[in-house]
Amino acid sequence: MVDSWANREPGQAAGQGTDLPAVLGVDLHIDLGRSGVRKGLTDALRDAVRTGRLTPGTRLPSSRSLATDLGIARNTVADAYADLVAEGWLTARQGSGTRVAARTVPAPKTPRPAPRRAPKVRYSLHPGSPDVSSFPRTQWAKAARRALLDAPSEAFEYGDPRGLLTLRTALADYLARARGVYAEPDRIVITSGFVGGLKLLAQVLRARGADSVAVESYGLAHHWRCLTDEGLSIPPLGLDRLGTRTDELGDAGALLVTPAHQFPMGDPLAPARRAQAVDWARRTGGVILEDDYDGEFRYDRQAVGALQSLDPDRVVYCGTASKSLAPALRLGWLVLPADLAAEVAAAKGISDWQCGALDQLTLSDFLTSGAYDRHVRGMRLKYRRRRDELVTALAARAPHIEISGIAAGLHAVLELPPGTEQSLLRAAAWHGVRVQGLSFFRHAEATVPPRDGLVVGYGTPPDHAWAGALEALCAAVS
Repeated sequence: MVDSWANREPGQAAGQGTDLPAVLGVDLHIDLGRSGVRKGLTDALRDAVRTGRLTPGTRLPSSRSLATDLGIARNTVADAYADLVAEGWLTARQGSGTRVAARTVPAPKTPRPAPRRAPKVRYSLHPGSPDVSSFPRTQWAKAARRALLDAPSEAFEYGDPRGLLTLRTALADYLARARGVYAEPDRIVITSGFVGGLKLLAQVLRARGADSVAVESYGLAHHWRCLTDEGLSIPPLGLDRLGTRTDELGDAGALLVTPAHQFPMGDPLAPARRAQAVDWARRTGGVILEDDYDGEFRYDRQAVGALQSLDPDRVVYCGTASKSLAPALRLGWLVLPADLAAEVAAAKGISDWQCGALDQLTLSDFLTSGAYDRHVRGMRLKYRRRRDELVTALAARAPHIEISGIAAGLHAVLELPPGTEQSLLRAAAWHGVRVQGLSFFRHAEATVPPRDGLVVGYGTPPDHAWAGALEALCAAVS
């Protein structure tokens, strides 16, 4: 009988896939349906074999164990097995139990065309990303241990939506010293990166009655979506050799700007334009959202101080650890005007409440111990060396290409002749290099003439891949 074979322990049986483990009855996921127990079981098993959910050679549970799992009579399972053996769906051999029979799948009548494979990406030169392989793991682990052992029990409760006071205090001291930011702990809100902070600001601005936030002609689309998702329009401002045309602000409710190192063009906003933006905010009651995404990395010039220092009551300073440490930390901060701080904290308490306390404690220790300054100094030297190697290699291999935006940051813009951007993007892909074209960052409604270029993130590759990435890039553009 089928039942006597099914109840035996599995043994060796030629050609029956005895290397496949037995399936437990509880793992068969059998739906007996409403057509009778025996027929429902037979149909369910047949369907599982036909669709490939039970593969050839799979040993089924004994009739006794499956009956117990399903809460039905053992003979019902034995009869269903016997029916499927007779139909050829199952096999039953002494010493091997009941198994799914081997089947030959007919070949398709017409061969399917091979799918087109995208070029293999060997090197990423994605702009705006740091070398995450250089994350200071040992120092971070030491800081995390110290912070965890020293933290009071209150740090693990539902805390202040603005963030832990220890981190806000450490940030206030660091930002005043390193970026010239006027910061008090009570005016700082810790966020889930820059995007988390921008979403909060968009909510508060909309609640205050703002209907538009002026943006730069070139920037990041996902930042713009944070604003439009809240119902804000995002009119783009013009751009010239002095930077963003702040004289075009008009009746916008706010301005989102990258004044220290425009992304992706790379130039700082001219002093006259900075003053003009602040004057506009004072005159109209507007708010300036300053994205200082990589202000710590400068090479051939003195650091450009934060725009916020010109008027802390009209400028929101937005910073992040994503470029200086790693994006995965998801730690950012807003230094807010006094009249906005409470509203932003309240909005955060509704949507996000508090960022991870352990990461906040660790970053606080990292800042106060000096480890953060040492890490930034080391990375600044590394990125400057890579920047210099990029400039030297392109001057030798592709002297017709002008490089701009290289006095600071983690990326450079390769200025291209009109109409050549797409062809060079394809050439880079063929050489296994991922870069982005300048057109990718252009606002759809921008009125400035489009420019062709490649935005090359020289901070992204790990050390062992940098030489290969640079060679592949030069081969693509030369």
